[in-house]
Amino acid sequence: MDVKASMAALQATGAVVAKPGAAAPDAAQSAAQEFEAMFLTQMVDEMLKQVEMGKFGGGPDAEQWRYFLAEAFGKEIAAQGGAGIARSVEGALRAYGVGAGEARG
Repeated sequence: MDVKASMAALQATGAVVAKPGAAAPDAAQSAAQEFEAMFLTQMVDEMLKQVEMGKFGGGPDAEQWRYFLAEAFGKEIAAQGGAGIARSVEGALRAYGVGAGEARG
């Protein structure tokens, strides 16, 4: 497909082309959910440090495994509605104009 045909296809479908410096419409929501997942990962990791892992072996390998487990829990909790942190962060981001279609700089 040549360039002219590609441009015609974009125009016909009404595809939106990203503008440099413009935030995605859902930027605030996705950033807030990522922040909540990160926070929950840290919280779950700290909780797992207190749990006896049995004969898992301990050491650096166990610490790495524990973090991956905590990260999976954190992401899943955030995806299922989380602890309400994402809603607060998203509201704050939208108040500053992030994700509202305008870039701040």
